[in-house]
Amino acid sequence: MTSVKMTVNGKSVSGEVEGRTLLVSFLREQAGLTGTHVGCDTSQCGACLVHVNGDAVKSCTMLALEAEGAEVATIEGQANADGSLNVIQQAFQDHHGLQCGFCTPGMVMSAAALLKENPKPSETEIREYLQGNICRCTGYHNIVKAVLAASGQDVGAIAAE
Repeated sequence: MTSVKMTVNGKSVSGEVEGRTLLVSFLREQAGLTGTHVGCDTSQCGACLVHVNGDAVKSCTMLALEAEGAEVATIEGQANADGSLNVIQQAFQDHHGLQCGFCTPGMVMSAAALLKENPKPSETEIREYLQGNICRCTGYHNIVKAVLAASGQDVGAIAAE
């Protein structure tokens, strides 16, 4: 067992891990942050997406020890300081960008990374960026609308699928 310490959503978190412990497992099992989901175990679905030092990372492909000293942001840290939904979360709710909710944390974290890189992405850019996230329920149309809305753009012009 090896000690690991990181800052998660602005709070210091530490624990003892085996060398093979994945970041997603550490977050869920030791930090108690279960919003980051394990969906596929093969880095295909994006349900485990978090931000590590500002970069979007599939936490099922990163060892917890690799995050030693890092700043990690999870879905639990996305809400506003008063606990209300942030603009992306609110847009997902307003535009029905979720159904079962399993993929939603990864989608929101991906959308946050995209909007940080590109504050006004086109519909095509959103669809391309979200290719690393799988949703089995929504068909993506409303997710794209939610990201457009979160970026302050008109969702009325989005093409129907």
